[in-house]
Formats: sequence, C-alpha cells, structure tokens
Amino acid sequence: MRVNTLKRAVIAFALALPGAAIATLVAAPAAHADGCYTWQRTLSQGRSGADVRQLQIRVAGWAAYRDIVRVDGSYGPETAAAVRRFQSAYGLRVDGIAGPQTFAKIYDLQDNDCTPKHFSYTELDNGCGKGGWSAGPLSPTATRENAIRTMWKLEALRRSLGDKPIYVSSGFRSIACNNQVSGAAADSQHLYGNAADLTSRSSSLCQLARTARSRGFSGIYGPGYPGHGNHVHVDSRRENNRDRSSNTTSWSAPNCGI
Repeated sequence: MRVNTLKRAVIAFALALPGAAIATLVAAPAAHADGCYTWQRTLSQGRSGADVRQLQIRVAGWAAYRDIVRVDGSYGPETAAAVRRFQSAYGLRVDGIAGPQTFAKIYDLQDNDCTPKHFSYTELDNGCGKGGWSAGPLSPTATRENAIRTMWKLEALRRSLGDKPIYVSSGFRSIACNNQVSGAAADSQHLYGNAADLTSRSSSLCQLARTARSRGFSGIYGPGYPGHGNHVHVDSRRENNRDRSSNTTSWSAPNCGI
C-alpha cells in the first residue's frame, strides 16, 4: 500500500475513538487528513458542490446493477445508494450519509495522487509500451481524469471479488497505438481512458464479467465475444459523450450468460 505512515496513523486513531470524538476530530477545518483531497463537511442527500463530485468519483463503482453513478456534484438517491453499498462492502455503518468514517475509509484506500491503492496511472497507461497521455481524442488532463474514474470502479470490482488482484493488460491507447491493436474499433473506449482489459489469477473471466455488471461499467465484453477469449474488457461508455456509442449499455460475454 502506498499511503504514507502518518496518514495510516491518523485514520487508525480516528476509527478507534467513540463516535462523537470522531466527528470532532475529522470535522475540524483544514485538517489535511489526505494528500489528495480532504472533505470538510458531512454529505447527504440534497447537498451539492465539488466535494460531492469528488465523492461520486470514488463510489461510482458501487452503482446498481446495469446502472452508473453520475458524477454531477448533486447528492441524490443514486449517490446515496452507492454510498450505502460502499459502506456495506467495508463494514461501516450503512446509512447513505458520507461522514467521518466513510471519508476515513476513502483516505485509507486513496493514494496521494488520487488513485486507489491497488491501481496506478502506470497500469492504465501502457500505450503499446510507450506511455504518456497524449495523442488521443481528448486532452491529456481529460484522459487522466477518465482513467481515475476507471480505477475507482476497478477498486470496487476488486473488493467485490474478495480483494484478490486484478490485472490490467491494456488501458489507455493513443490513436496510433489503437490502430496497431488487431480487431480494435476505431472509436474504442481505450482512446478516452474509459476502458481496461482485465485478467485475474484467482477469479474466472466469467466471474469478472458478471461482477462488473454491478460496478458501474456500461461496456463489458468477455468470453464468447470475438477476440475476448483471454480477457474481459470493461468501459464507461455511458459517461463518454464524444463518440457514437455514448449513452448506451453494451454487454456481451455469451459463454458467461451475458
């Protein structure tokens, strides 16, 4: 885990205190509890703002079956339900309210570059082995932002599969790289940082594909779909409004009953 020792100590101390003391400790303004982002208030339905958006990015992998969590900065029923699933998955009090304990768990999962602890920019940017975030349809900044959202969904998928490693065999691809990949569509979600090709040594490909249906992925292709016999492709095409497959859900893994 790449979270620094001081952050671990702060989180462990906060979680050990009685509930009232936790609220006092974490709610203190400008506590700098995390190197990436620190929430300054408890969030619940009806709230809105940049802090809600930051929360939505981190719980987007806890969407309902065949659904997504919209990263729009508005804390509605969809976000509350995702927070409840996140809380349940990590043994927290399940109330749909993002408060000190929920944020402490996110800090525990989060590295200082805002990636979740089990995934990194390096994994999502293998660009045919060349690296970099340029030469795609979007700016490098926008592509990296999409990659962050992809990684948080992968973190949720990993948790749902027993916290066993998931391996990314292909993430972001530049246009030139995508053109080199046999069978890759010209409008592949890999171009946008929205996609990852996955394998696992502890879960079957069908387990990956089936579980991904409830982890916010609107594109899933696996065993039985041409060219996907040795990996599962997942993507977030419904959140990508720049290509012809936007606002759709497309799943196909016939050998897995999908």
